[in-house]
Amino acid sequence: MEQDGSRRRGRNETEEERADRMWSELIQEVRVAQMGVQILFGFLLTVVFTPTYEDLPGTDKTIYIVTVVLGACATGALIGPVSLHRLVSGRLIKPQAVRWASRLTLLGLALLLVTTSSSLLLILRVATHDDYVPYLVAGVVCWYLLCWFGLPMWARHRHTAR
Repeated sequence: MEQDGSRRRGRNETEEERADRMWSELIQEVRVAQMGVQILFGFLLTVVFTPTYEDLPGTDKTIYIVTVVLGACATGALIGPVSLHRLVSGRLIKPQAVRWASRLTLLGLALLLVTTSSSLLLILRVATHDDYVPYLVAGVVCWYLLCWFGLPMWARHRHTAR
């Protein structure tokens, strides 16, 4: 009987081989999300320096501040796996590091969803001043939830052996 750390499963790989593969996949996924959040966050940081910022009503300034803070938090969570890997590399805890990095990535995606949604809310409020804006944003949030979480969870449930 093989030891637990070298047990083969699924793709006929050891726990360490599986952790290496999962780490590579996770980092590729994080790169996509990081790029999006960093571009959005960079644009958000410039808004306060535009002449029209001072003309925004208090509610819009509050939405802006909350959005910037959310963007900073999303950036931190999505960069976190890189720092985690660097600090624990060579410590023989890659399976645990992959689990924590995966959790940080999911948290980062949730924060990115809220950041993007609040950015959309702010932009549409400033651009249109219409009462339908919250409904439009709610529709986009539902779309994000479906694409980012609903369909993946459905596929996981539907196609995963019990």
